[in-house]
Amino acid sequence: MMSAHTSRRERLRQATLEEIHAAARKLLVEQGSAAVTINAVARQVGMSGPALYHYYSGHDDLVGAVTADFFRELAAVMEQARDARADAPTGDRLLAACRAMRAWAIAHPAEFGWIFANPIAPPNRRPDSVRHQAALRFEQVLLDLTVELWQTRPFPVPDLAGLPASLREQLTAYSAAIDGRLPPQAAHVFLACWIRLYGLLCMEVLHQLDFAYTDVEPVFEECLRGLAAALDLDGHATA
Repeated sequence: MMSAHTSRRERLRQATLEEIHAAARKLLVEQGSAAVTINAVARQVGMSGPALYHYYSGHDDLVGAVTADFFRELAAVMEQARDARADAPTGDRLLAACRAMRAWAIAHPAEFGWIFANPIAPPNRRPDSVRHQAALRFEQVLLDLTVELWQTRPFPVPDLAGLPASLREQLTAYSAAIDGRLPPQAAHVFLACWIRLYGLLCMEVLHQLDFAYTDVEPVFEECLRGLAAALDLDGHATA
């Protein structure tokens, strides 16, 4: 009986957490990130602000949990696009994941901005935080595919010795942080591709390209062709 009671209590708690997250998302989408306060979320779910502290220690804790939801949702979309082409070459699966990322970002600009445009609160920088773990899942989608490319057919990389000392140190540290799955010079190519992809997505979602483009998809596809060339994908950019 105690076990059944505990299970029911946990189900009720999980349902309340889902309602809280849905309320936070609604406020974000309809009114912007500044509207997502403890009291506003509490009102949306019909409880008092103090009552919500039974579920989260404060605003930063709530933000971290909701951000983790968005990261998991985005990662799942990218994984689905990757896995839908399980028998395709690695490059095709990588580009499919990139396109899925853009599709999600365009469909969910508020959530995309919440994830990438806001500073990370200190409690959510801990390696054991739910936000950090969800962000790692997202990161792994493109990283795993790039590692697979590197292991099966290494792509061109710069001469590490020819890079500035500070850059070499940072790339060496990043390579170690991902357990050496990419050597520093390959990590440099991976990060350069990510910066290019991420930068374009941010400019599109934040409407920073509206002065010139009403349709950014051809620009995005051109970006993918650049990534394909950097990773030596042999023309898979339009696959």
